[in-house]
Amino acid sequence: MAKFQSLSDSEMAVMKVIWRSPHPVTSSELLKVFSESKGWKSQTISTFLSRLTEKGMLKVVKKGAANYYQVAVTQEEYRKQETQSFLENIHGGSVQSFIATLYDLNDITPEDIEELKHWLDKR
Repeated sequence: MAKFQSLSDSEMAVMKVIWRSPHPVTSSELLKVFSESKGWKSQTISTFLSRLTEKGMLKVVKKGAANYYQVAVTQEEYRKQETQSFLENIHGGSVQSFIATLYDLNDITPEDIEELKHWLDKR
């Protein structure tokens, strides 16, 4: 991916389905999933697939008349880039600031702190 771009909630929903798929997917396969759960139409799916391709998240392979979409960025690669972007943009790159915010919000438990200590000790 050339320049990192975060995904919208809808783009993320599409990517989660594609990441879970053991093979490249077609827009028809995605339509089956999202027409029931979200009421999306074919054009909506096409729009998201185009955006995800432009963002470098997907590659398109044409087979006959069908386009098959395959992962260009793994879920782990995306998670790393999204986390780095979040830390830089929201916390100025400071992990301490991030953890302090979680602590101040009571979103981090003593068990979490112990788990972090053990993880850091292993590093």
